[in-house]
Amino acid sequence: RLPLARGRACRPPNAAAWSKPPEPTCPQAGNGMFPADSILSASVTRAQPSNWIITAMSLTSPKLWVVATPLGNPGDLSPRAREVLEGADMVLAEDTRRAGLLCQRCGVKAKRFMSFHDHNEESKLDEVLGLLNGGRTLALISDAGLPLVADPGYRLVRACRAAGIPVSVVPGPSAPVTALAGSGIAPQPFAFLGFLPRSRSDQEKTLAPFANLALTLIFFERKDRLSETLSAAHAVLGPRELCIARELTKTHEEYLLGRLEDGVPAGVELLGEITVVVGPAEAGGRGVSPHRRGAGTGRFAPGRCAPGADPDGRMDGQEHLRAAVRKEVSYERQEIGRPPYWG
Repeated sequence: RLPLARGRACRPPNAAAWSKPPEPTCPQAGNGMFPADSILSASVTRAQPSNWIITAMSLTSPKLWVVATPLGNPGDLSPRAREVLEGADMVLAEDTRRAGLLCQRCGVKAKRFMSFHDHNEESKLDEVLGLLNGGRTLALISDAGLPLVADPGYRLVRACRAAGIPVSVVPGPSAPVTALAGSGIAPQPFAFLGFLPRSRSDQEKTLAPFANLALTLIFFERKDRLSETLSAAHAVLGPRELCIARELTKTHEEYLLGRLEDGVPAGVELLGEITVVVGPAEAGGRGVSPHRRGAGTGRFAPGRCAPGADPDGRMDGQEHLRAAVRKEVSYERQEIGRPPYWG
C-alpha cells in the first residue's frame, strides 16, 4: 500500500501513472442526456461462439429506445423518459394522435411521430431500420405502459438485435405488474398471457397447460367479454383466487377481489381497461382447498371476500391459523423448488 501523507496518497515516482485521463471528445457528451464523464464506446457487434450475438451498448451511436409511458396518470412519466422522447429524432407510436395528446399533457416536445402498430409493424420494418442505419435515434412507445408487453415492437427489437443496432429500454409503468402488485395474490412465479383468444375453445386450449401449475396467471380482457372469459377459465382451471383490476393509476382505479368460480361481481359496472389476475392452482387440483371451504359462497364486492365469510372461509381461530401456516409453508416450498421462470 502507498503511505499516506496529510490525508493524500504520496505521489509515485512514475508521475505519468497519475496523469488525468483525456476528456471525451464526442460532440454529444455532456449534452444533458449523456454526462460528460460517461464511458463512451462505439457500437460493436462481437462474433461469439454458438450463434451468440452481443451488441456493445453505446450512449452516442444511433439506437432504438423502448420507452414506457403512463397507464393513466401523467405524473408517472419518468424524467429519463421525457428526456429520451425529446431527444429522439422520431417517436414510433401506436396512435400518433394519442401520442401527441400524451406529450401535450406531459409537456414533452417531441420532434416527429410515425405510426407504428400491430397492423403495419412488419411492413415498416425496412423503413425504420433504414432510419436507424442512417444515423437516426428513434423512440418506441405504446398507447400506455411498456411496449412489447401485449403491444407492438417485438419484431422491431428482434430485427435490431439481428442487425447489431443497439436497443435500450427506459422502464416504467406496466399494467400486468401493477395489477399483480396490488392484487394480494402470490406474485411469483407468474405468467402473462396478453389478450386471450376470442373463442371459448381457443381460450380453453390456451389455459389448459396451466391447469395444475402453482402459477399466477395475468391477462387482459375487454369488459363485454369478461364474463364469458372467466367462465371458460373456471372450467379449465377450477376454483382459484381472482382479482379484476381496472382503471389502474387513474381517478377511478379499483381492485375487485373474489373467486374465479363466482365470475364477474353482480351490480358492478366495469369500465376502462381491465387486467385480470388469477391465483395459482390450489391444493387438491381442481377441488376447493381445505382452507378455502366456504369461501366464495356469495357474490363478492370490491376489496372484500364473500359476504359473511372470513378471508379463508368460515373457520374458527385455530383452523384459520393452521391454514395460514400450511399456505405459507407451501409458498416457501414453491419459492425453493419452483418450475422454470415465468415471471
